[in-house]
Amino acid sequence: MPTRRVHHLAAAIAATTTALTTVLAVLGAAPAHASHSYGSLHVVLPGESIQQAVDAAEPGDTVQLLAGTYPGSVRITTPGLTLRGTGPETVISPAAAPAETVDAATPCAAAGHGLCVAGTDDRPLADVTVEALAVTGFRKNGINATGTTGLTVRATYVHDNGQQGISQEKSTRGVITANESTRNGQSGVFLANSVDSEGGALSTEGTVVSGNRLSDNRIGVTVRRLRDLTIEQNQIHGNCGGVFIVGDEGVPRAGALSVTRNRVEANNRYCPPNPRLDHIQGAGIVLTGAEETTVTENQVRDNVGASPFSGGIVLVHSVVGVANARNTVADNLVLGNGPADVADRDTGTDNSFARNHCAVSEPAGHC
Repeated sequence: MPTRRVHHLAAAIAATTTALTTVLAVLGAAPAHASHSYGSLHVVLPGESIQQAVDAAEPGDTVQLLAGTYPGSVRITTPGLTLRGTGPETVISPAAAPAETVDAATPCAAAGHGLCVAGTDDRPLADVTVEALAVTGFRKNGINATGTTGLTVRATYVHDNGQQGISQEKSTRGVITANESTRNGQSGVFLANSVDSEGGALSTEGTVVSGNRLSDNRIGVTVRRLRDLTIEQNQIHGNCGGVFIVGDEGVPRAGALSVTRNRVEANNRYCPPNPRLDHIQGAGIVLTGAEETTVTENQVRDNVGASPFSGGIVLVHSVVGVANARNTVADNLVLGNGPADVADRDTGTDNSFARNHCAVSEPAGHC
């Protein structure tokens, strides 16, 4: 490699390191896992192929993207890989014309997603990190993960995608933290057992969704048919609905979750009905068909609407009529929501409500 090229890359990497440190400090995120620092570094400049660098990387390597726009989808199948940008100025967006780029031929692009992290049911893809980059403008999901374990998505800016911002299914031990996910067609963060099949809830073995800013989506966070995860300290506002915990008649039931210390405010956009659900507007935290979930120490304010889901913290039976069971709603600050701050519109009789600071409840007595 010519000396000039080496000097150029050294300066660029130094600038990238400084920019990334600043981005992570602003977002309150931890530095990249130390275990990844021992692999090789693959630097990608605008105009070069991210996919080629990812395909050339080995477990433990880092693919470092410099600031700029990178057209085309990217698919990661290498365990222990870190894909890192410099912050929102590193942008992955759709290719202008699929025939013009090899990256557009990936299965990820064919599915309409931006960045795919892809393992299998039999061999989950382990310990991938995606951080400090933007993903925008894709027909379906911005970041789409399936069959992963130990995936970290951190300090990303995922916006204006057609379906989910950050989606994870059939996965365990994930960490989704310090991201901004906005103006996506469905959820800012979407977690599920499977998007295309029925079945009982899967255990995520401790997945954490924390410290994210989720706004102007249909739903801020959707959890569908999962167990054993935590949603904490997120700022969720300006969506049609804030947090939806969704279960049904499948066994095991969805639940054993913690929704705690989130700020869920003014999620008052109007989203029209679809074949499965009534319209959504003014929904703060909604439990439907869930069990053994704790909703504690949240601030839920000014979520107002006239749908079956409207209100601050709402329990309602699932679309197939399954009642919520053995859930706890306690120690929340719930004010200015309508038609009620805390609403139990379900038929279950073993859910508990305690020490909530609120003004109006359905039925009375839950404040």
